[in-house]
Amino acid sequence: MKNPIENLDRIYESRVRLGIMSVLMVNDWVDFNTFKELLDITDGNLASHLKALEKRNMISVRKQFIGRKPRTSYKATKTGKESFNRHLDALEGIIRRK
Repeated sequence: MKNPIENLDRIYESRVRLGIMSVLMVNDWVDFNTFKELLDITDGNLASHLKALEKRNMISVRKQFIGRKPRTSYKATKTGKESFNRHLDALEGIIRRK
C-alpha cells in the first residue's frame, strides 16, 4: 500500500510557510508588512520563513523604494505554485482516502 503522506512537501509543515504560500497563491505580490499583519508574527520569524522559501525557489523577492521608504515584496514562483498545488493535491488525497 502506498504511503499516503509521501507526496507532502516538508517545506509546508510550518504553519507560517503554509500561510505565506496560501496568501501568494491568490495575490501577485505581497509586501512584508502585509504578511506580518495577516499572519500575526514577528519580523524575525517571518523573515526566516521567507528566506527558507526563497532558498527553495518557491518565492521571488522584489526590493524597491516607495518615496524614501524601502519596500520588500514577494511573489510565488512557477516552481512554488507547482509545488504548493502538489502539496494540496496530496492533502486532498489523504482526506478523500477511505
